[in-house]
Amino acid sequence: MRQPNHSAAQSPDQETGSPQSGGPVFLAVGQLHRPHGVRGEIEMEILTDFPERLVPGKVLYVGEKHARHRISSVRPKGTGLLIGLEGYTDRDQVAVFRNLTLYVRSDELPSLPPGQYYHHQLLGLQVVAESGESLGRLTEIIETGANEVYVVTDAAGQEQLLPAIESVILGISLERGEIRVRPQEWE
Repeated sequence: MRQPNHSAAQSPDQETGSPQSGGPVFLAVGQLHRPHGVRGEIEMEILTDFPERLVPGKVLYVGEKHARHRISSVRPKGTGLLIGLEGYTDRDQVAVFRNLTLYVRSDELPSLPPGQYYHHQLLGLQVVAESGESLGRLTEIIETGANEVYVVTDAAGQEQLLPAIESVILGISLERGEIRVRPQEWE
């Protein structure tokens, strides 16, 4: 039941995970670090499960202002990438992007197979026990080695951890805005 990882949207509404202004939702795909070489490449830490989608010609949005830029080149470097942006041809030009985040728009993401969801689609959903009792809202998704763990926060601010496994997560309905669960009983 692993869902693709994409960081939460910018300026999310705590109730729904949607942007407050009604504008597009931006998802982080990379963190820029330092310029590399003299031809305008910059080191990028990968923050997406789909780095193969970062190809020349792809439009990205840089920094908190989401400035639109197109990728001119991409190549691997260690666990990250070296990325070039169109119109930036030397290290001094790309230095202005140091420590900025790269984003994509959620409405430009490809569809996923049935039963798989992007994290931003799940964050903010109401979590309901199979008995119908509201447990709170999904506020965080923790990635572990075995499975993801959903952090559910109730109205009083109390957190409950639910493993994202088939015996616990009974169903997800984006249309109803809810996740049906069977919390584990501990004796």
